[in-house]
Amino acid sequence: MYQHILVALDGSRCAERALDEALKIATPAHTSVTLVYVVEHIPQMEDLNGDPLAQPPLDTQAVDLATRALEHARLRVAQKSLAVEVRTLDAYGETVAEILQGAARACHADLVVMGTHGRRSWQHFLLGSVAEAFLKLAEAPVLLVRDSTPNATAV
Repeated sequence: MYQHILVALDGSRCAERALDEALKIATPAHTSVTLVYVVEHIPQMEDLNGDPLAQPPLDTQAVDLATRALEHARLRVAQKSLAVEVRTLDAYGETVAEILQGAARACHADLVVMGTHGRRSWQHFLLGSVAEAFLKLAEAPVLLVRDSTPNATAV
């Protein structure tokens, strides 16, 4: 049985379904759960103010969405009396898939559960670009959960 499950969240209905599936696995086995939300930056020229080593400020709207999604998910996991940890991670300078793989390694996840939208471009229609990239990096088993409702958000 799994000892530690990492669930990747992004505020979408698809991620909510991934959490549902993770809870189905974790609850009977009393598995600990780490909830991760990766905040992506889209740097603007003014972010750097001429300093090539400067990092842009966090997008407060993205951080607020991450905080709400993680708190909602944390409460759901806690209701099942499972050990839960939440992490908001900054993806500036790395891909979301790389950040997720680092998080999975750091928490010793033996299963990663994530949703897949398939909405970034036609080339990634069947799987989704983040999910596809993560599968190429994953060191632990990955459970992908797809939501058939297009562009729905959970939180």
